[in-house]
Amino acid sequence: QVQLVESGGGLVQTGGSLRVSCAASGSIFSIDSMGWYRQAPGKQRELVSSITSSGRVRYADSVKGRFTISRDNAKHRVFLQMNSLKPEDTGVYYCVADNWSGNDYWGQGTQVTVSS
Repeated sequence: QVQLVESGGGLVQTGGSLRVSCAASGSIFSIDSMGWYRQAPGKQRELVSSITSSGRVRYADSVKGRFTISRDNAKHRVFLQMNSLKPEDTGVYYCVADNWSGNDYWGQGTQVTVSS
């Protein structure tokens, strides 16, 4: 089992920045990819960004050039630096980790609200 705890959400104005963090514990040796999903009110959960243990990254088209994902493998943390935030970035941001067996684990989520 892997436990994930997010932190760093909050309220920011349009154009501002936030950094959300996720700390993993438990069977951390089994983790391959880590990343972030978000869910806006009334919408489906969507992938924002992910990073593999080897450093390969993916971004949703809507956040490319504004968001940066990074990972500290030694401390079992993943970060999402969000710049030039827009109201449409508002949502609950969930940390997710996939292990080598294909199982995925989710955090409880952290709220990000961008005011216009």
